[in-house]
Amino acid sequence: MPLAIMPRSHAQLPRLFVAADLADSVDLTLDKDQSLYLAAVLRKTIGDEVILFNGRDGAWLCRLSRDSKKSVVLSVVERIAPQTRATDFWYGFAPLKSERLDYVVQKAVEMGAGIIQPVYTQYTQVNRLKPERLRANAIEAAEQCEVLSVPQIAEDISLDRLIDGWAAEHGDRVLVFADESAPSATPVQTLGELAGRRIGLLVGPEGGFSETERQKLGALPYVIPISLGPRILRADTAAVAAMAIIQATIGDWR
Repeated sequence: MPLAIMPRSHAQLPRLFVAADLADSVDLTLDKDQSLYLAAVLRKTIGDEVILFNGRDGAWLCRLSRDSKKSVVLSVVERIAPQTRATDFWYGFAPLKSERLDYVVQKAVEMGAGIIQPVYTQYTQVNRLKPERLRANAIEAAEQCEVLSVPQIAEDISLDRLIDGWAAEHGDRVLVFADESAPSATPVQTLGELAGRRIGLLVGPEGGFSETERQKLGALPYVIPISLGPRILRADTAAVAAMAIIQATIGDWR
């Protein structure tokens, strides 16, 4: 995901995502949780500086003008980085349990996913998600990593529905899927042939895809299976490895 060039003099300042519009000479009152975080946890006081962003207006330097733990007020000073666009990189994953689910979403944001979508497969062990938790993890990762465009969290979907509606929803997007049963080989050449194409990545659950799912995916013309090497990787590790190789080979690391 493209990153705005942040002044390094501001690198140590807290960064917060807000829903409100950001512009010159605006005063913003933070919600209770963010106010408590700045005033009680970080112990920020009047005159201290914070970076705000909302996914639309870029990054803005702000100063605390009131520091009540219940309602911190920030005065907008100046814009320090322009808004960046979210990437078109779609990432689908089989939901994992608790902390590992949080990790996968956070890493997807860091690795440049623009759309994140939970996909239920035959061996998925989690059958209910809290969209607000996924969104909160995406925002937290964006705050920590200077990402100005928080990825879209798409509605969870079954693998069958995803496949059936792929063309209508995604058009000519290629779907790369991490196939743990594929012969061990470097995916660099395969991915290199996809340069310039719209890309989606699908990573399965612990236990991988079922044989039926693998056959169904393998029969689709827009699906490209890749190997992630000779070792069996945990689902969260496979996700990071696959996103890294895609970004390094045909993505925005080049």
